This record gives sequence, structure tokens and C-alpha cells, in this order.
Amino acid sequence: MRVVIVYESMFGTTHSVADVVGEVAGSRGEVAVVPVSEATPEVIQGADLVIVGGPTHVHGLSWSSTREEAESEAEKYGDLALDPDAEGPGLRDWLHQLGQVANAPAAAFDTRLHGPGALRGRASKGIDRRLRHHGFRTIIEPESFLVDKENHLMDGEVERARAWAESLFDRLMAGD
Repeated sequence: MRVVIVYESMFGTTHSVADVVGEVAGSRGEVAVVPVSEATPEVIQGADLVIVGGPTHVHGLSWSSTREEAESEAEKYGDLALDPDAEGPGLRDWLHQLGQVANAPAAAFDTRLHGPGALRGRASKGIDRRLRHHGFRTIIEPESFLVDKENHLMDGEVERARAWAESLFDRLMAGD
């Protein structure tokens, strides 16, 4: 099985979740965990499963303006560091340019501030909807992994990411 995990990460938390999901995927077959800037059509072509994750910005997917704002926040506050792969396009742009695929299995996740999804928003829902628009077949409900105000994954979220990935692969193997 060949799995491709595409992520957008500004401060590293979404990247961390992608890596955890990638560890689980690695026990099942070949895996590539790639930043959105490296997710060319050739990288995702022929994947048995595509998993896409990104941060929640202003209730949904990032925009160029929210990505610029995140960069400014990192410059302003010394305790925030940009992920090494933060530069380049965001998921919204990548998904906009993505061509059609033939019913490939997919899943979506996001990172967001702790609190009700209705108040905080969930980028994963937009990712899921756009993946289906491009012909992917999402096989599990989109998931959110929670961060605190200092932009660290909350206690237990790494374990939840592992459990989500396990359930994702169980569904894939069951033919859902």
C-alpha cells in the first residue's frame, strides 16, 4: 500500500500530526509525508490513500492573508517559530489547482484551537469537501486535533491522532 500525507503547517503542530499519522501508515506500507509545496500531481498519482491536513485559520482553510499574518505573529513573538516548510502555497491554493482523480480513497484532518467546532471552525471539513469535489472518496469523517493558545498539541492529541490513523487504515482494509 502506498500512502501520501499532504500537510500545511505554519508553526509545526499540523506537521507533527502528519508525522504521527505517517508512523502508523509506515507500519502498513510505503508512506510519503510531504508539505503542500512538494505535493505535485506526480507525488499523489497512484496513491492507495491520500491524507490531507492543515491548520484552521479564521474558521476554515488558510488564505494567503492568514498565512502572512501567521508569519508576522512568529516574528512578533519569540516563542513561535515557523515550520521549515511553511513557505509556499497553502492547501486552499493547492486544492484549487488539483485536477480530477478517479475515486481514490482519502481522509482529512486539521489542527485548531480547543473549543467547540461551531465557534472555532474546522479546516478539515473544507478539505474533505474539496477532496470529494476533485473525485476523491473520503472514507472517514474529517478530524480535528486540538492545540492550546501557545500552539502546542494538547495532552492526549498525539494518542488521538494515532488512534484516528489506526481506524482510518482499518476502514480502508475493510473496503469502506
